[in-house]
Amino acid sequence: MTVNESSGGDYLLVGFSDQPQLEKILFVVVLISYLLTLAGNTGIILVSCLDSVLQTPMYYFLTNLSFVDICFSTIIVPQLLWNLHGPAKTITPTGCAIQLYVSLALGSTERVLFAVMAFDHYAAVWRPLHYATVMHPRLCQALAGIAWLSGVGNTLIQGTITLRLLRCGNHRIYQFICEVPAMIKLACVDIHANEVQLFMASLVLLLLPLALILVSYGYIAQVLMRLKSALTWGKALGTCGSHLLVVMLFYGTITAVYIQPNSSYAHSQGKFITLLYTVVIPTLNPLIYTLRNKDVKGALKRLVRKDNSPKEKILAK
Repeated sequence: MTVNESSGGDYLLVGFSDQPQLEKILFVVVLISYLLTLAGNTGIILVSCLDSVLQTPMYYFLTNLSFVDICFSTIIVPQLLWNLHGPAKTITPTGCAIQLYVSLALGSTERVLFAVMAFDHYAAVWRPLHYATVMHPRLCQALAGIAWLSGVGNTLIQGTITLRLLRCGNHRIYQFICEVPAMIKLACVDIHANEVQLFMASLVLLLLPLALILVSYGYIAQVLMRLKSALTWGKALGTCGSHLLVVMLFYGTITAVYIQPNSSYAHSQGKFITLLYTVVIPTLNPLIYTLRNKDVKGALKRLVRKDNSPKEKILAK
C-alpha cells in the first residue's frame, strides 16, 4: 500500500512520507527517545514512591507529570514508529479518535500541572516554615485532580466538536498524529467557527496556565530579592530552574502549533515542532529534573545502597 492509498475509511497520516531517507533516521531517533522516556519517567515515579525523603508535594506533582509523559508518548509513538518503518501510513477511524481524545486530554493536563507545580514552588519559597501546612495532602490531591479534570473536559469538548465535522471523504492528514489543528483541515464545511473555538480554548488552556506560572515566579523573585541570601538563591534556582526550563521548552513548541498562522501549519516546520513536543520533550523532562536535582540523585544513591546491602551481608558471611 502506497502513501497515496488508504483502505476503506482509514485515515492517511502523510507525516514525513515525502522524505523516505529522513523516515529511516527518524525511526531510530524516535525509538531511542521513546525508550529513554519510558525508562526515565518510570524511574522518577519509582524513586518518588520508594524513597521517603521524596514523598513531598513537589515530587507528588512530578510523579503525576511523569505518568502523563509516559501515557502521552505511548498513545503517539508506537503508531508513529509503525508508519515510519513500513509503507502503510494509515490509522483506523477508531484509532484516530482514541489518539485525538487521549493525547489532547494528556496535553491539557500537563499544561495545568505546570501551573500547579509553579504554585507549589511559590509556596515553598513564600512560606518555607509553613510549607507542609499550606501544601497539605488534600490540597495537593485537589490541585492534581483539577489538572486531570481540566484535561478531560477540554478533550470532550474540542475532540467531539472536531470529530463531528463533515469531511466529504477527505482522509489525508498532513501530520503524523491525529490532533485537532490537522483534523479541522479535513473539513469540507466552513471551519471559521471551529478555528475561533480552537483559538479561544488555546488561550484558556495555554496562556492562562502560562500566566499563572509567570505570576508565581514573579512573586518568587520578589521574595528572593528581599532575602538576599546566596544559600537561599542557590536552593531556589535548584528547585525552580529545572521547572522553568521544561516550561519554556514545552510552551515554546506547543504554542507554535496551536497559535500560529493557518498558512504555515501544513508546512514541514509544523511537523518538526510537533515532533519536538510529542517525542523529544517527554524524553528531556526526566533528564532535566534529575541532572539538576540533588534530592533525586541522593534518593537514587540510597536505593542502590539498599539493594547492595543484602548482597554485602551474604558476602560477609
